Amino acid sequence: MKTDLMLQRDVMAELQWEPAINSAQIGVEVKKGVVILAGHVDTYAEKYRAEKAAQRVDGVKALITEIEVTLPDIHKRSDMDIAAAINNMMDWATFNGKDKIKVMVENGWVTLSGAVEWEFQHKAALQMIRYITGIRGIHDHIIIHPKISVSAVRSDIEAAMKRQAIKDVSQVHVDLNESDIVLTGKVHSLAERALVERTAWDTPGVRSVIDHLEVV
Repeated sequence: MKTDLMLQRDVMAELQWEPAINSAQIGVEVKKGVVILAGHVDTYAEKYRAEKAAQRVDGVKALITEIEVTLPDIHKRSDMDIAAAINNMMDWATFNGKDKIKVMVENGWVTLSGAVEWEFQHKAALQMIRYITGIRGIHDHIIIHPKISVSAVRSDIEAAMKRQAIKDVSQVHVDLNESDIVLTGKVHSLAERALVERTAWDTPGVRSVIDHLEVV
């Protein structure tokens, strides 16, 4: 196991090895395997690369970043310019779901919010704006919200009922209202009703289940 001193040396070496980082501006402290990066850099991209470099080092248990982005005059941009640059990049982006991402810029800090269906869409949005001049930091509030398939939900319900020897699922109807699953129709017992509702809840992306099933 590495000592804190060994870990500090390894992190400093990794920072020096990364060509996109001015390691002389970054201090490294280690306490019980927790690495603390402090100092200042010229761009948010450099701060991001410093964090990734430290995380690559074997033995790092956690990372605390106290690096400040101090923009030189040549890199300073107004919030309006930053927002315009991000919107322009979004317009040219090819990944689906970009229209669901909302952007807010305040004092050089960019806040991304909204919901996308896949993690690659989330990563693509961050990757696009990370190297825009003038950004001091990014608040990432994008959530992954999978698209729900009615047919998939119904198939899951049918499979669950068959596993419990309940064969008559023809009277159970599944509808979708945005992220809400609506169950209607008839079941033969409270146990069947609970099974159908539980299976609907187990579907990824479901926000709520509206149960209108009738026990007959």
